[in-house]
Amino acid sequence: MGWIQDLVNPKARRWEEFYRNRWQHDNIVRSTHGVNCTGGCSWAVYVKDGIITWEMQQTDYPQLDPNLPPYEPRGCQRGISASWYVYSPIRVKYPYARGALLDLWRAARSQHANPVDAWAALIEDETQRTRFQRARGKGGFRRTNWDEVLEIVAAASLYTARRWGPDRVFGFSPIPAMSYLSYAGGSRFLQLFGGVNMSFYDWYADLPNAFPEVWGDQTDVCESADWFNSKYIISMGSNLNMTRTPDVHFISEARHEGTKFVVVAPDFSQVAKYSDWWIPIEAGQDTALWMAINHVILTEFHANRTVPYFADYVKRYTDGPFLVALDQDGDHYQPGQLLRAGRVARYADVENGEWKFLVYDQNSAEPRMPAGTVGFRWGSEEGKWNLKLQDAIDDSPLDPAISMLGREEDILNVAFYDFAEARESVRGVPV
Repeated sequence: MGWIQDLVNPKARRWEEFYRNRWQHDNIVRSTHGVNCTGGCSWAVYVKDGIITWEMQQTDYPQLDPNLPPYEPRGCQRGISASWYVYSPIRVKYPYARGALLDLWRAARSQHANPVDAWAALIEDETQRTRFQRARGKGGFRRTNWDEVLEIVAAASLYTARRWGPDRVFGFSPIPAMSYLSYAGGSRFLQLFGGVNMSFYDWYADLPNAFPEVWGDQTDVCESADWFNSKYIISMGSNLNMTRTPDVHFISEARHEGTKFVVVAPDFSQVAKYSDWWIPIEAGQDTALWMAINHVILTEFHANRTVPYFADYVKRYTDGPFLVALDQDGDHYQPGQLLRAGRVARYADVENGEWKFLVYDQNSAEPRMPAGTVGFRWGSEEGKWNLKLQDAIDDSPLDPAISMLGREEDILNVAFYDFAEARESVRGVPV
């Protein structure tokens, strides 16, 4: 076999040079990944000659509480591979526009000196408008430049405002978790222009209404480390391994401390493997499931007996005590909106009275307005939007009732829609 030339000398161990070169760096930069992720994980980005070579999780998070597990490690597979996107050959680096629109725009622009007139000629021609609108969803994007796309956006916005009014211009900015600079830029433009600045909940269509009703702000999110303090956790509509990757370790650590963890999901998701109980409901059964859960909770902790902890929790942390107006509908009533404070004589002159709500106070036996609901958030006096069980007028303590049963002045027949049976059911309600 002497005719074979040995090109590799294992004893020289030159293959190790490739490994060493792969991990060389001349600088380390702290950064994170603003890609629509609220994790905000801290990363050490290793750079060589200005090029990202690799990344590693930071391990210097401060201890939040000696009774809680540490935050680290924080980071996920998507984060550690984020630098690949920076140098990906398919990364979008230039503005693109649909080809059908570009052709029509350039033709109109060549005939009109004013960009707004060019857009008017295009959009008011039904044939041209239909051509580029029907091209949507079919790809066909072509590279253009920022001057051209900005002119199209400006011309379209000004035309719409001049023809229909600025409030007919709707816009959506990236959520702050993705890029606060982009979010602020788009939002500020719409606000100054007089357009409608849609929130990302308008896109997702999943705004949890109880958040602004109870806390007075759009949303709040539970601190993941606080999961460790819970003794019973239900995960529904959230695959924590994927959506809260840097925080999911708090679930396993809580279970190690005895917390019971229930996962409600139609599939055996990644997070279901952590659960003590997996409930594989069918799609569309979630409402019925939670109504059944609420029925059991209310029966065992409220209707059949009074549990002080439950009553205190409902009063302090839910919208259950807020009074609901009833609207007459023939020979019965329909549930209406939450009763507004401005409709009661005691609070007729309060600022933002239509956005402040009432509870029935057991101390005074009258409707009272607790401090901190939505209207306080936007009041002229700052720092008054923390929810407190105090009357917002005289700071007297409130003890909200969570039922009118036993103190009612009348019993009214109220109709409730039964979604399962597709019919209305009428029942007597104490008022």
